[in-house]
Amino acid sequence: MTPSPDRSQLLDRFHTIVNGPALFNALVAGAELGLFEHLSRHPQAEFKQLCETTGVPAHQLRVLLFALCSTGLVRREGEGYVNSDVAEELLAPQGEDSWRDILVGWQRVYYPAFARMTEALKAGTNTALDDYPGTEPTFYQRLAHSPDVESVFHAAMTAFTLRSLPGLLDHLDLSQTRHLLDVGGGDGTTSKRLAEKYPGCRFTVFDTPSVAELADRAMPTSLGERVALCPGDLFTDPFPQDVDRVLFSHCLEVFSPEQIGFLMGKAFDALPPGGQIHLYGFTATDDEQTGMYGARLSLYLNVLATGSGMSYPAADYEQQLAQAGFTGVHSVTGLPYEHTLTTGVKPGE
Repeated sequence: MTPSPDRSQLLDRFHTIVNGPALFNALVAGAELGLFEHLSRHPQAEFKQLCETTGVPAHQLRVLLFALCSTGLVRREGEGYVNSDVAEELLAPQGEDSWRDILVGWQRVYYPAFARMTEALKAGTNTALDDYPGTEPTFYQRLAHSPDVESVFHAAMTAFTLRSLPGLLDHLDLSQTRHLLDVGGGDGTTSKRLAEKYPGCRFTVFDTPSVAELADRAMPTSLGERVALCPGDLFTDPFPQDVDRVLFSHCLEVFSPEQIGFLMGKAFDALPPGGQIHLYGFTATDDEQTGMYGARLSLYLNVLATGSGMSYPAADYEQQLAQAGFTGVHSVTGLPYEHTLTTGVKPGE
């Protein structure tokens, strides 16, 4: 059982939360302006130099640095500024797993939708979806109408997937696997990393047509023969056959328990006897009282993405796998960013 925070801890948390939106956006501004990257290359950079580098007027830069220093992520030393160790580790580096892409995605997709949270929760549906063109019932389907938003969203998804992927890579052994089906595999980030680690295995990424198109553009030619892309609808189109493992990574949180049960049944039917299923993603604690990443995701899903789903406890997935007919069901918990890997086996071999 999680111990209750004392009053001073709760007050600190309250003040952090109520000031959080402004400070979060200051963090995004610093990242977009390249401020953390510059301080990494030039520790103790002085104010005038930062003005020239960022192109921000002196007064406005003073305000931004005040905000960033108040978070502790940047600090002033004499006449210069330096990154904290955390900023140096998470905000200065650039690459496919950049926190800059994650933060921009959250700023432009997640957090504008949260302004409609009360309305959406009372309505019991994802009313923030009204802000996007199209008539489809989910945000993921409507993304095809907004290529710019889709690009920002998938850059954020790719970066966060890479941040959380070590938990999967360290606990999923595919050395004896011939063909893995990556259901809802997005732009193929997970399959690409698994293919690099397991050259003897083939992969098929199954996702919506617009996402498959993004994956096709991002797929290295060196992996083109081993990572296939199969566009389709998870619920109405059949899963590709001739696979011996099925992976749902960062996929099932999106759906209702009834939809998850249906997908477990489809996976069971697609696998041969002895085939394995793996579920990897956010999970809540059994008492659903802690987990900031899972709570944020759960709110986003219900306010904007699908109007259902959440970061479910691992016990929920274990029960659904057992109901679908899988045996030997077990979970590895405590993985990065509140993740769990749950595995089951189709009996008969």
